[in-house]
Amino acid sequence: MNIKLNGKEITTNEKTLYSLCESRGYIADENTVKIINGFQSASDTEIKDGDEIVFIKKGVFPNQQELESMLCARHTPKVYEKVKNARVAVAGLGGLGSNIALNLARTGVGTLHLIDFDVVEPSNLNRQQYMIKHLGMKKTQAVKEQIAQINPFVKVISEDIKITEENCLEVFKDDFIVCEAFDNPLAKAMLVNKLLSERNDVYVVSASGMAGYFSSNSIKTRKISERFYLCGDMENEAKQGMGLMAPRVSVCAGHQSNMALKIILGDFNNE
Repeated sequence: MNIKLNGKEITTNEKTLYSLCESRGYIADENTVKIINGFQSASDTEIKDGDEIVFIKKGVFPNQQELESMLCARHTPKVYEKVKNARVAVAGLGGLGSNIALNLARTGVGTLHLIDFDVVEPSNLNRQQYMIKHLGMKKTQAVKEQIAQINPFVKVISEDIKITEENCLEVFKDDFIVCEAFDNPLAKAMLVNKLLSERNDVYVVSASGMAGYFSSNSIKTRKISERFYLCGDMENEAKQGMGLMAPRVSVCAGHQSNMALKIILGDFNNE
């Protein structure tokens, strides 16, 4: 039968997962992770033609092909090929953007375009994906370093600039999916309006309303137009007495990340 093993097409006469594992030089015990069609199996199982299988030795860093096949293995089959060839821009690397960038890196998006002009400061640590060692660093550099620790084969293009109405179109000229993650409402509106009004080939995933500790279930993804999606609860913005906190900010960032993934995969429904 023909199967895909650790990212390579092979032919095998083995009938079960464990016999295949042993025939390929692995030990079919708890020190080898065995994944079949996206599901990690803790027991032997029959294999069939067309299966996608990955064996992972625990504690051993893989090469690029092995790592990519391992990432692919935990996704839904056929997803990773599209994700690997995709490019997503993240505009702003604060509470939303730093979470979005790392989510997409873990998903295996091949190219990430990261834009921010700020540095990491202590007040960021309550909700943004930074640690004490990042204090004083450019946010673009801090996120880039973290991505390298997650998947060093993701291509990261970073720009330490402030997005303005004048440079917006030039900065994003090569991007077809943009996750807007600004703190400033005016900057949000400028970026969304500029991209959607002057380009007809870009999808924008924006956010509004994730402050406080209200129900996480009120944060939703809404399709506003054919190329514009808005995530959040649409009402609870940060203000005096209502701050931005990690749980709801990360939930909203998860919505944006997932919508970007859906666009990559051609699923433009927001449900």
